[in-house]
Amino acid sequence: MSKTLIAYFSASGVTAQAAKEMADAVGADLYEIRPEQPYTSADLDWMDKNSRSTLEMNDPASRPAIAEPVQDMGQYDTVLVGFPIWWYVEPRIVDTFLESYDFSGKTMIAFATSGGSGIGKAEKSMQAHCPKANWKSGQLLNGSGAGDWAKRILKG
Repeated sequence: MSKTLIAYFSASGVTAQAAKEMADAVGADLYEIRPEQPYTSADLDWMDKNSRSTLEMNDPASRPAIAEPVQDMGQYDTVLVGFPIWWYVEPRIVDTFLESYDFSGKTMIAFATSGGSGIGKAEKSMQAHCPKANWKSGQLLNGSGAGDWAKRILKG
């Protein structure tokens, strides 16, 4: 039987809400990609050119440490990865997650929340980090409907 993980990074709680709605709807395990050093509101001030998030996003090699690993990633066939769009792509901590495991042959699906950016650039970036995964088209999820989307995407 296929087992699904919904892994997500959430800075403000919006992505977390979508991830929880999806996990409840499809009976998936939930894993929060938490930074070893939590982000403060000052860290997330994208208007400040010296804020932690700005510095990380301006450095493509930045890989913020994750607090705890996924227990037994090998048990999952499908992994949905959620995040807020930062600077048109996934936050660098999501890259840390993607580079921490072997996703070869696993079905991977991105979902994101955003105030205005699309998910296309993030999907291309994530596929470059995990080229041996079987990527399905992802979705920008703002507001309700995340659970219904997860049911549809996991059926097809």
